[in-house]
Amino acid sequence: MPTHELVICPATAGDLDVVGDIYAHYVTSSVATFDENPPEASDWQRKLDDLNARHLPFLIARAGDEIVGFAYAAPWRVKPAYRYSVEDTIYLAPDRTGRGTGRALLDALLRQCAASGVRQVIAVIADTGSDASVTLHRSVGFREVGRLTGVGHKHGRWIDTVLMQLDLTDQS
Repeated sequence: MPTHELVICPATAGDLDVVGDIYAHYVTSSVATFDENPPEASDWQRKLDDLNARHLPFLIARAGDEIVGFAYAAPWRVKPAYRYSVEDTIYLAPDRTGRGTGRALLDALLRQCAASGVRQVIAVIADTGSDASVTLHRSVGFREVGRLTGVGHKHGRWIDTVLMQLDLTDQS
């Protein structure tokens, strides 16, 4: 389905089972996330409730009746002085990569972050050997600001993370 047929909208409680299924794929079969066990449905509901209370976006992408990806912005750190900085998260159904879905989600996420008063968006990207996430973030203006070496261990390997940042106050 072409990208123009995507609908990006806020996630609801009824979407969370599919969100959980998409994420579980990456938990069990990749190092894209450092989670080792898929979150329970109640964990996803708590996340949705928390982000809604903070006026931060949790979005899904629909192609027809199918949820094909999700994205959200969560607090970067819990200390109050970090309240204008968030970390973005984007995951796509495995058969939706390379089709513009990630870009559509990220664009919508950044617009909603800016509208919510967010100033800085940080991406913490596992260095999996694929440049897809780094390339996606760079395409909307993120810049690489650091690398953490060997900070994750999953599926028998040590994994670096790439830190990228976007200053929403510089967006025109």
